[in-house]
Amino acid sequence: MNGNESIEESKLRERVRQWLIDHVPLADPVALEEKRDWHKKLYNAGMVGMTWPLEFGGQGAGPMVQAIVSSELALANAPNPINQAGLEIAGPSLMHYGSDRQKVRYLRPILEGTELWCQLYSEPNAGSDLASLKTSAVRDGDSYVVNGQKVWISEGPWSDYGVLLARTDRTAPKHKGISCFLVDMRSQGLEVRPLKQITGSAHFSEVFLTGVRIPSENLIGSENDGWKVAMAALAFERGGNSLARIMRYQMAFRKLTITLSKLEDSNGKPLIEDIGIRRKLGATWAEIEVQRVTALRLLSMAESGQDLSGLPSAHKLSYSEFERRYMDLAQELLGPWGRLTDGQQLNELMVGTSSAEPGTWAHSTLWSRAVTIFAGTSEIQRNIIADRVLLMPREPRTS
Repeated sequence: MNGNESIEESKLRERVRQWLIDHVPLADPVALEEKRDWHKKLYNAGMVGMTWPLEFGGQGAGPMVQAIVSSELALANAPNPINQAGLEIAGPSLMHYGSDRQKVRYLRPILEGTELWCQLYSEPNAGSDLASLKTSAVRDGDSYVVNGQKVWISEGPWSDYGVLLARTDRTAPKHKGISCFLVDMRSQGLEVRPLKQITGSAHFSEVFLTGVRIPSENLIGSENDGWKVAMAALAFERGGNSLARIMRYQMAFRKLTITLSKLEDSNGKPLIEDIGIRRKLGATWAEIEVQRVTALRLLSMAESGQDLSGLPSAHKLSYSEFERRYMDLAQELLGPWGRLTDGQQLNELMVGTSSAEPGTWAHSTLWSRAVTIFAGTSEIQRNIIADRVLLMPREPRTS
């Protein structure tokens, strides 16, 4: 990896940048139909699912091509495509493990954004230790009867379908008795309840399943082999959109320095002139560069077909812990200004590090707490790194 783009990649970046200059809406879409319309524009312009195979409506491009598009969306402060769970979890799961019927029926609508998806994995007592899930699926003729509860479901209230993990064999070891299903979110017996976060938004929800019948043809892969499906999808989620995330870090850094140049200390001097603050900013920029180079390394390895093993987990751990430190530093340097959630000063304090939350330092700081949890907690990532990267021996159980 040399970090330099090829001529073709540079031309692609120029084309994408110009298209976004011409088409980015003046205000972010709010209503669901507005978001669908924006997604459709991106899809028609060839900027959604670029790494998907041609047979499923994609372009068969490499990870670097999609990374260029994602980073330019971030640079333009443009809305992201909708249906992230469909594009990053449901779609790859169906492509690798779905039946021919499932691929024909569901993949194209996922890509076009006409059917929205969510991920039904975590439970109240099975988040980090996902294999401890209790939701059951019992075979009854040509269907499975599902009972249980799921929580922290992104996009749950407006999703059409979900990818569900449920236990189909209680006698098997906990990683072996799990199956993966696709479920209609409007099924009888399925209830979605929004969850309000500390940010004031209700981006997540909890889902209750009571006697929900799922046709056996909706099983993804083989019965009791759902853990393999889930882990493949999570690996994709942990490694995707890295450059876009880092582009947003860079944009936030520039906005932070601009804001610090406008704020004054008790002597009337701009905060940006304080040598201690400048040292902290320099160290933070160096960390952002480390994140960028690491993301490029992973993309380069993926482009050449190398086995990434636990490296996406290492990157996920690194950027999520950094984002939390980053937002804490912003709060330390900005003082009361960093706590603002509304008012005229918002235009000077826009961050935009998360498409799910309003773009203020206050909201971004609160959201950074979730970054160390979603797609696998920092503790789980450390376990994966120890096992798959460092090849550390497991400590034998004493009982």
